[in-house]
Amino acid sequence: MLIVTTHTIEGRRITAYLGLVSGDAIVGANIFRDLFARIRDVVGGRAGGYEKALRSAKEAAVEDMRQAAEALGANAIVGVDLDYETVGTSMLMVSANGTAVRIE
Repeated sequence: MLIVTTHTIEGRRITAYLGLVSGDAIVGANIFRDLFARIRDVVGGRAGGYEKALRSAKEAAVEDMRQAAEALGANAIVGVDLDYETVGTSMLMVSANGTAVRIE
């Protein structure tokens, strides 16, 4: 399935718009990841644990969105937007939204 952030796909024609599809993933941050992230804030560098958790949540949200589009009979998703939010004090949410389409 082709998944793009643009509203058109160069060289392809959209033959049907099937509706909005979305996927969400929420991951919890654990105490050890928080501790190491705070240490990284002090000494500098990247927070690898958070990056890995965020990447995993993004992949899960996009996969949920892809499955929703597939259930509608789509072979592509256009106009994809990823949103990142914090939930409470220790959870991260990634939301993926787009329009399921059929292309030729």
